[in-house]
Amino acid sequence: MADQRTMAELLRAPIKGYAEAIMVPPILAEHFELKHSFINMMTLDQFFGLEKDNPHDHIRWFNKRTSTIKYKDVPNSAIKLMLFQFSLRAPVVAQKEPPSSILTWEDLVSKFINEFFPPSRTTNLRNEILNFQQRFDESF
Repeated sequence: MADQRTMAELLRAPIKGYAEAIMVPPILAEHFELKHSFINMMTLDQFFGLEKDNPHDHIRWFNKRTSTIKYKDVPNSAIKLMLFQFSLRAPVVAQKEPPSSILTWEDLVSKFINEFFPPSRTTNLRNEILNFQQRFDESF
């Protein structure tokens, strides 16, 4: 079957596949706007995803900061979902997930932790601790 699209339709850039992975629930508040100061606060100590970066510490830091933000009729989890990408140096979590796949704050935390501190890393660290040995030439 022949393609029946016009030349203009064929030349139009595709718009599918650009949806965000993080879905923020509908906000029922009438006048809700995230202030620039909140966004700037999230960019002060961004997570880079380096080996030395601890994703658990980043989540604790992020929860502490966002717990101070309160709006009437706006769930704190919605604020967290909106602001989390600003706390990252690059939007690494959302880029690897399919569109509209992160629906809750718990989903986001789980995927973030599994990305940067997978179970294999925990196993490796546990094995290093359990297999610790003192060499002959080392003092206690």
